[in-house]
Amino acid sequence: VAMSQSSIGKAVRYGLIAGLVATSVSAIGMVETFNERDIITGILTLGQVLLYSTPIIAGYLAIRTENNQQLSAGPALVNGLVAGFITAVPVVGLVLLTVAFPNIRNALVNVSPALIEALTFGQGPFVGSLILTAIMSALGLAGAAFHLLPEKVEKPLLNGVAWTLGVGLFSEVLINIFRPFPRQIVRVLFGTSGIQPLIAVIIFVIAVLVTIWWEARGGERFASRREAQTEEDKQRNRRITLILGGIFVLAAPWILGLYLTEVMDVVGIFIIMGLGLNIVVGFAGLLDLGYVAFFAIGAYAMGLLTSTGELGLAEPLNFWMALPLSVLAATTAGIILGIPVLRMRGDYLAIVTLAFGEIIRVLAQSDLLKEAIGGAQGILKIGKPEVLSFVFIQPQHFYYLILAGIVLAWFVSSRLRDARLGRQWMALREDEDVAEAQGINLTNTKLLAFAIGATFSGLAGAIFASRLSSIFPHSFNLLISINVLCLVIVGGIGSLPGVVLGAFVLVGMPELLREFAEYRLLLYGALLIVTMLVRPEGLWPSQVRKRELHADEEEAAREGPHHEDIHALT
Repeated sequence: VAMSQSSIGKAVRYGLIAGLVATSVSAIGMVETFNERDIITGILTLGQVLLYSTPIIAGYLAIRTENNQQLSAGPALVNGLVAGFITAVPVVGLVLLTVAFPNIRNALVNVSPALIEALTFGQGPFVGSLILTAIMSALGLAGAAFHLLPEKVEKPLLNGVAWTLGVGLFSEVLINIFRPFPRQIVRVLFGTSGIQPLIAVIIFVIAVLVTIWWEARGGERFASRREAQTEEDKQRNRRITLILGGIFVLAAPWILGLYLTEVMDVVGIFIIMGLGLNIVVGFAGLLDLGYVAFFAIGAYAMGLLTSTGELGLAEPLNFWMALPLSVLAATTAGIILGIPVLRMRGDYLAIVTLAFGEIIRVLAQSDLLKEAIGGAQGILKIGKPEVLSFVFIQPQHFYYLILAGIVLAWFVSSRLRDARLGRQWMALREDEDVAEAQGINLTNTKLLAFAIGATFSGLAGAIFASRLSSIFPHSFNLLISINVLCLVIVGGIGSLPGVVLGAFVLVGMPELLREFAEYRLLLYGALLIVTMLVRPEGLWPSQVRKRELHADEEEAAREGPHHEDIHALT
């Protein structure tokens, strides 16, 4: 009885948490906004996925006791039902609150009639609340039942749902890619937004069958073939993969189209900045919150040197002559910032770098330097890159320039990481006092980290200014630094592939999914919390970072249960 009461209490707690989440995303307008994006045309919207996933997750998590033991089928289903029912209570409370207080929009602007109609299925607040409660209770029950399935059944179904929702979520991206195809084919595959129901069923079935085959035979065959490969075979496969990947990357602008290439350009600029900040934060362990300052300095240097407007030189330089000077200006700024913060650590370092970034932004928009750099009006008519008579204008043109910058930043970062300087940075990150005791020159090591990180940021800023042909101070606010730091953390601190993946997740997805743009910072915060709790090493961690965070787990696994028994006896 005690175990039953304990498990019911756990179901109630999960239900309340899920209910508060569902109510919050409804009250701030996310459900209503996301309802405009279809996942499966005419059947399922993104807002419904956001709202109704909460009772499913609550029911899925609520079938274990306080000791993390799974309940038997009967009590587990009861817990799932309770969790789903409790999830509905706060949402129903929000609906009934609009009846009791008709002017509630004065306080909660996003609690609109359209939201209430979506929550109550157009059946009125009372009847609709009963329907909503019944549906959420059933979904909580379904979440618990899903957790009770055998793993060989649960995993294929989960993959099928994930692939179907994923393809539906990015349907607009796929529509852009399929645009050159006949319109009849596109209509069969996609609706105005989302995928057609028949296509959703096909995707689900294929994902389920592929997962079943992989679990039964495919995984073992792949592993056995990989073990049978010689070192020459592995090198040949790596070369083939690299060549095919390179061909795809080079051909991507002509496959993706104009809009998606524009998004790729934005992501690419953040990748260059991320690779630079990764040196400062990931390799050297120096928390820099003013990284946007170097981005702004590189952009303004490019603008002043190449602009044909009033603020430019009498004889403007071309892009290729101005690029190294812009990068040098950012590098110099990195050294200037590094000198006064050499003895600072942790929070103090973060505050000083944050102040430096804000100083640069305020100076850029102030009247003090208006005659020199334009003030709030910015710099216009910035020059474009030219090769012979070819001028870089279209996003496809800048794609290759940005790609070259990414390759350069990646090459330099990887070489420095494996060099003596990289090892010094990592020693500095672990413990400055020990590093200094080992003979590492902290002054030079820190200055080099700031300077090289600023170099990449200046490079990104110079390309950014030339790409837009005009720059303004509001383009260099604190949020740029926060965005770059977030993508480094989410991708994996110290990991070069992690920076790329983090940029696609945190920069690319909000650009591709317009509904996310308004809630970008909220999603950043939620993703950071989930990453720190579930995968603290990041989405694609470096091997060093992964070993550091999981050293205790690996040691416990090697020692096994015998060690635990001895520890218990002692």
